[in-house]
Amino acid sequence: MSKLRRQLSAGITSNVETRHLQDIKSKTGNLYESVSIIAKRANQINLSLKEELHNKLEEFASHTDSLEEIHENKEQIEISRAYERMPNPALLATQEFLEDKVYFRKQEDELFS
Repeated sequence: MSKLRRQLSAGITSNVETRHLQDIKSKTGNLYESVSIIAKRANQINLSLKEELHNKLEEFASHTDSLEEIHENKEQIEISRAYERMPNPALLATQEFLEDKVYFRKQEDELFS
């Protein structure tokens, strides 16, 4: 298992849990701003996981179109299943946000500084 996957899925269930909106809102003072930050982080996580998965599956790619060469590869199936069992990037991003592991700044702070 890669270092990234271990970090992201450590202690996080893949089931959706209800969250208190006040907890999410309290980090920025605005619920929509908090959700926007979570969404951006979820996109970052998704892109890195997708890139990692494609790199691993590239090893198994056959560049020929012959049907005879297509066969089940158990290792490839296990890699795909491991990624399917991982928590959703939105769940990972929400957990990171609530644990103050996400760095963010407001654009207004930069304009008036």
